[in-house]
Amino acid sequence: MLEKLKRVDPVIVVVLILLMSISIFSIYSVTVGRISPLKLDGFHLQMLKYDLLGFIAFFVLAFVDYKLFIRYGKYIYALGLGLLVLVIFIGKEQNGAQGWLKLGNLTLQPAELFKLVLILFLASFLLRKQGAVLTFWRGVMPIGLLTLLPFVLVLVQNDLGNALSYIVIMLGLVWIGNIKFRHALIGLLLIVVTGAGLALSYIHYHDQAVHFLGETIGRKHLIARLDPWLVPDLATADASYHTKNAKIAIASGGMGGEGYMNGDSVQAGRVPYTYSDAIFVQIAEEFGFLGSAFVLLLFFILIHRMIVISLECRERSGTFLIIGVAAMLLYQILENIGAFIGLMPLTGITLPFISYGGTSVLINMAAMGIVMSVHLHGGEAEPDFPVPSAGSANPRMLKV
Repeated sequence: MLEKLKRVDPVIVVVLILLMSISIFSIYSVTVGRISPLKLDGFHLQMLKYDLLGFIAFFVLAFVDYKLFIRYGKYIYALGLGLLVLVIFIGKEQNGAQGWLKLGNLTLQPAELFKLVLILFLASFLLRKQGAVLTFWRGVMPIGLLTLLPFVLVLVQNDLGNALSYIVIMLGLVWIGNIKFRHALIGLLLIVVTGAGLALSYIHYHDQAVHFLGETIGRKHLIARLDPWLVPDLATADASYHTKNAKIAIASGGMGGEGYMNGDSVQAGRVPYTYSDAIFVQIAEEFGFLGSAFVLLLFFILIHRMIVISLECRERSGTFLIIGVAAMLLYQILENIGAFIGLMPLTGITLPFISYGGTSVLINMAAMGIVMSVHLHGGEAEPDFPVPSAGSANPRMLKV
């Protein structure tokens, strides 16, 4: 145990501490003394508790051999699906999404948890392919269907942000899982063409699209998220309020920011949820471009260290897990920040390790704990899964 503790990657630990420190100070800036309409005062202390629990989860999972999770991947997947179904019937609604389970004084968001569940399950699924090329019918199609099921369940809960994260995780793992290049190219073209077609159709047939989303399928909240992104001139004042004020706040930060606890927009409450989803807006307004760039640099260092660990890992399962976690974090970072600068639709996704939220920080820290487990145990034997022959080796497995 002591020997493994000495081998814990110090760069990852330091970056996580820095990100969480930024989180505490940022949350304090926009919540201290706030009691209306919500009692926000003290959220920074609550977040500190979540961070401490997150580090406990991080070190516990780091010292557990990750191959244990791979072994029981299908059972973990079944349990995760059960929670997603359960929340549809007895889940609590928050911010328009019915995605929370109340467990005494604790609140759990199964959709957040399932991101890690999906990574573990797909890694287990791909490992059993023993490095063979993924064919469409026996490889890509089953993975797609197994991802589509939780995607639909979470979409029903009005949680578009987490639902899309499953697709990103699947794409990352299918790529590293040795998909045929022509299949990957065809899939990429289909995604680009379909996405562009849907976006252009929404813009040019806006009235019909609004009627379909609002009246036919009863998803009016999607209109409020798509209009400010695709047709800002047609968006209602309520729909564009969040992103419009966020852009103003980010722009007003300039190079060096307006100063800690002196952000005009965030301190006046003109940007909603600056302690949670919109916490990047607080950083950008009060610390400017330099503060925002520093946060992005920390994320870059974190992802870089994960890729280095995957390069050093001698087992396929460890590489699968790290790529899955990296895809999950990259999606959250790009979606969260992109939404507030107009590049992405607003989906309510949190900024990893910084936004307020117990489930989010615990899941992300658990994911990093599994990454660290790969670092600590990645050189040990994997007796249950035979090594593939040289002819079936995956050229994209990132091996050294």
